[in-house]
Amino acid sequence: MTPQQVIDDLKKGNERFRAGTAISRDYREQQRSSAAGQYPAVVTFGCIDSRAPAEVLFDAGIGDMFSARIAGNVVNDDLIGSLEFACAVAGAKAIVLFGHTACGAIKGAIDDVEMGNLTGLLARVKPAISATTFSGEKASKNAAYVDAVARTNVLLGVEGIRRRSPILADLAKKGAIEIVGGMYDLATGTVELFEARN
Repeated sequence: MTPQQVIDDLKKGNERFRAGTAISRDYREQQRSSAAGQYPAVVTFGCIDSRAPAEVLFDAGIGDMFSARIAGNVVNDDLIGSLEFACAVAGAKAIVLFGHTACGAIKGAIDDVEMGNLTGLLARVKPAISATTFSGEKASKNAAYVDAVARTNVLLGVEGIRRRSPILADLAKKGAIEIVGGMYDLATGTVELFEARN
């Protein structure tokens, strides 16, 4: 499969999820058949929000995708290393970094929440706040503003992956992988993918 075919399959999976026509799977059989090895075509990178499980949103089965999650889908060295493994070693053809509407990590960063190790994590979201152009009220109570910052955070994350990983940037430049961003709408179930430049 080409990277674009992998992304097209994700879109079709999200359409099935939204339509309530998910593929019927025998998870126990998938678990058994994948025990000897894995060959996922994609790695998704999203927020830990309990309402945004990538495997469900894209109607994927066991062994179909690598799935990384961290609050606010912030990019750090460990996650970049995981993405490098997924693509350069295991052969995944696409990276999908996606945020979601009504993100609590985005709201926390907007509100300058300070709490233990969460303080440092939210600091990684702050650049998205200053980079977001928005004409309305810039507050965590304004859903449109929160979602605008979340979208900016995704775009900065995709740029950060390319900038901080020469391995992934080179694979993308050669057309071996595609790196895209996306936003998941909690209300509609739609994952909108942004076709990013290579």
